Amino acid sequence: MQIDQVMTKDIKTVSPSESVRKAASFMLSEDTGSIPVCDGDKLVGMITDRDVAVRGISEGKDPDCAVSELMTKDPVWIRSSDDVDTAALKMSECQVRRLPVIDDSDKLVGMVSLGDIARQTDGDAENVALEGVSERGELHQQS
Repeated sequence: MQIDQVMTKDIKTVSPSESVRKAASFMLSEDTGSIPVCDGDKLVGMITDRDVAVRGISEGKDPDCAVSELMTKDPVWIRSSDDVDTAALKMSECQVRRLPVIDDSDKLVGMVSLGDIARQTDGDAENVALEGVSERGELHQQS
């Protein structure tokens, strides 16, 4: 099964120049822990609730600072033409629960989560992803 068959297509993004306060407010209203950061249609980063809470506070950042100051640059992503098994393996290896999805022209077209994979597959891909995501490892840069 291809990623474009299981991904969430209606996604919200923030720009690198928007305030962290706005990104956090969005995370609260949408009940999500991460938001893709885009310059136009191009994915340039991810900002997570952990970036805001841990990185932002530890560095003494003001809530009105730009998202670009706290976002994870060069995020892990997957192509819409890739299959679910590839996504699950990437989630496992990178210990992330969500991946931005880009098309062949590098335009952000969706997000795929561990939950999306679990709902649409027989469980094998989900188990691969969950195994890696659940391991203790390096500091996570993108959730």
